[in-house]
Amino acid sequence: MSRAFVNEDAGKDRPDLPDLPLSPHPNYVTPRGLAALKARLAARQADLSALRSRPERLDKLPEAAAERDIRWLEARIASALPVDPARHDLSEVAFGLRVTVANEDGREATYQITGEDEADAANGRIAPHSPLARALMGARVGDTVTWPRPAGAIELEILRITHADP
Repeated sequence: MSRAFVNEDAGKDRPDLPDLPLSPHPNYVTPRGLAALKARLAARQADLSALRSRPERLDKLPEAAAERDIRWLEARIASALPVDPARHDLSEVAFGLRVTVANEDGREATYQITGEDEADAANGRIAPHSPLARALMGARVGDTVTWPRPAGAIELEILRITHADP
């Protein structure tokens, strides 16, 4: 018999999917970020339950993907280092706080330093290990920091430091 017609996956219950990579950085999270991780975990667990209750379960890939995602989310929650930004005073830029800066042209932008799972550049949330966050951390109102960017470094003046909305 030709090997072309042999099903080498016969007897396999589920496909093996590689685990999602975990970040090497400390997993600092805001209360909002931790709540979001827990909500994502609950949603994936519900997805897996629904997948397992399907009458036709020949395709095991969706279940394997849900199981992989659940393992990743559980690992992220287990490694979470919660930081309550409300405990920071507003004397210097710190994790969880919102900072408004002005570039050399006077254009203003506001950023919040959040956990990497919560980071969302479009909404001004940046991860603490990003070059911008590293430049901002510890700065005070009136300070000028240098943001090293691939397109060239720019100077940013710290205008305001505030608590973020919950």
